[in-house]
Amino acid sequence: MTKIWTLENMPSQDGRTIVVTGTGGLGFEDALALAGAGGDVIIAGRNPVKGAEAIKRIKSQVPDASVTFEPVNLGDLASIAALAHRLQDGRNHIDVLINNAGVMTPPNRKTTVDGFELQFGTNYLGHFALTANLLPMLMRGKDPRVVTLSSVAVRGANVAINFADLQAEHEYKPMPVYGQSKLACLMFAFELQRRSEEGGWGIKSIAAHPGISRTDLLHNEPGRRSVQGLLRSFMWFLFQPAAQGALPTLFAATSAEARGGSYYGPDKLGETRGHPTLAKIPPQALEKHVAHRLWQMSEKLTGVAFDTRILPPAIADIEPATRREI
Repeated sequence: MTKIWTLENMPSQDGRTIVVTGTGGLGFEDALALAGAGGDVIIAGRNPVKGAEAIKRIKSQVPDASVTFEPVNLGDLASIAALAHRLQDGRNHIDVLINNAGVMTPPNRKTTVDGFELQFGTNYLGHFALTANLLPMLMRGKDPRVVTLSSVAVRGANVAINFADLQAEHEYKPMPVYGQSKLACLMFAFELQRRSEEGGWGIKSIAAHPGISRTDLLHNEPGRRSVQGLLRSFMWFLFQPAAQGALPTLFAATSAEARGGSYYGPDKLGETRGHPTLAKIPPQALEKHVAHRLWQMSEKLTGVAFDTRILPPAIADIEPATRREI
């Protein structure tokens, strides 16, 4: 691959429709760069005020940018289905889906609208359901790609998919639960690639991580006054700029060199900063039988299926999910 990949290496995105989840941090930088390259960018996020601010900032730098905001709560399956239906009404296809938005280490266990543990439900299950809902549109895209964000947090030896307590109902520890959600994202990216190849879907599924980047994740949760939040505020120099952290995602989303089933991250200081390169894959992310079980369980929990013969379910057909283990 290109030794040092920067935005100057990004090909034109003219004519491509791109959905990015998340209004700030990495998601904003993704949207800014892709709009600047000529893409038709849809920012999907929970907060309309932040969405409007993101669009205003992008257009101040790229006056002719094609960028819109669509509301979605990734912790609400009905909201995800509603987004998919709105996109289907307004567009024929999607070329790139970037599963970026997330929450990180709330100090106390919280749940989504559907009763899932907040980190697992938002970071992983929400994006699993969103991808499934948008699958028909992605299959109509040109060189379609799904880029799913993981994290350096998955490298811990104790990070695993805990099927015995998937929703952390019996024991909640913020960082291990966050690590599990991001390991699930990484395994999903690999399993989606395998299923795309087996089913002839024509979709490239690629994983990426931003290293350690200067975003608002630690300020939003666990909060500015937490140890992590104070570290983020007063030792900001340890974190690379969000624009730099977005490069692995942008490489995966746009470069002709990016390969389906690959994992990209920064190339310096143990993958904490730098330019895009192939990232080290933790062994547990390559356990196909675990990925298969996780996929089956995720379909049952979310009520969605990656069936290329059907359209996304009607909002009224979605039954409330359950926290119980399947």
